Amino acid sequence: MAIPDSKFYSGHRERLRQKFLDGKLAEYEKLELLLGFVVPRRDVRPLAHALLKHFGSIGQVLTAQMSDLLSFPGVGRNIAIFLKMIHEIMLSGYRTRMDSRPIFHDINVVKDYCKWALANKTVEEFHVLYLDSDHRLLKDDVHSSGTFNGTSIYVREIIKRALELNSTAVVFVHNHPVSDHTFSTDDITSTEEIQKILDGLDIKLFDHLLVTKHSIYSGRDYGFVHA
Repeated sequence: MAIPDSKFYSGHRERLRQKFLDGKLAEYEKLELLLGFVVPRRDVRPLAHALLKHFGSIGQVLTAQMSDLLSFPGVGRNIAIFLKMIHEIMLSGYRTRMDSRPIFHDINVVKDYCKWALANKTVEEFHVLYLDSDHRLLKDDVHSSGTFNGTSIYVREIIKRALELNSTAVVFVHNHPVSDHTFSTDDITSTEEIQKILDGLDIKLFDHLLVTKHSIYSGRDYGFVHA
């Protein structure tokens, strides 16, 4: 006698939950377990395998654009929203840590946040992280959004927003969607010019971070953002 589908899925997913608690889940099983919460009566193993093969990792699945998820065979609106909600919850967790203590206490938290926020964007975005006098996060603003290889920076808008928030320091963040190349000559030149303007207004540029698909670069490390 065949085992009813509901009993099979119930038993299989309970085994996955136990493997998770034991710390023994394979990568595809982690995604399978996640998908099982939003698809209760379907074998989602093939979908988990297909998503990992296409996007490369669970992280890249979660950070994929909504449109890319919706266009993927087998991923409907509910699945896409569920995955993007997990991504947003992760970002909220990072923001909570960044607004509760100075960012220089653990700069890797800032870098991880930026990677999760920007690594899989299909167009270039320029963000400004506005900090208070203790270097805690006040706001992450999408300053501008451009094309796959460029965006614009409006210094007056940065200054205006800093004054509105009573921000005394900022972090610039932008991404390179199509390459893993480090800062361009234009990136460095424009950053140095803007830093001079901000210095004159007692607004500190703490760092300029560049996010690519596989790396993150720091202007402080490269020496063109001075401490």
